[in-house]
Amino acid sequence: QVQLVESGGGSVQAGGSLRLSCAASGRTFSSYAMGWFRQAPGKEREFVGTISQSGGNTYYADSVKGRFTISRDNAKNKVFLQMNSLTPEDPALYSCAAVSSLSIARYEYLYWGQGTQVTVSS
Repeated sequence: QVQLVESGGGSVQAGGSLRLSCAASGRTFSSYAMGWFRQAPGKEREFVGTISQSGGNTYYADSVKGRFTISRDNAKNKVFLQMNSLTPEDPALYSCAAVSSLSIARYEYLYWGQGTQVTVSS
């Protein structure tokens, strides 16, 4: 089992940046691909991006491509989401999740963190 804890959320002005972190427990972190999802009030949880076990492959939602970057440090059991050029469409609860292989489908993800809130002021 993997336990996930996100951090790094907060409030930022439009155009600004934030870096989210997700710390994983357990010795099997490197065996999972990881994903980031977000959920805004009144909306469904949506896929943001995913990274392979080695970190060599990533895939992003069109809405964040070119602005957000996912990376991971398997030695520290962490995955990161660097968010640049934030817009008023980006505020949400951001959650990391673990999956057996790269996927954009939230139902395939096995373990979820509680999330960290991101707000953007215009």
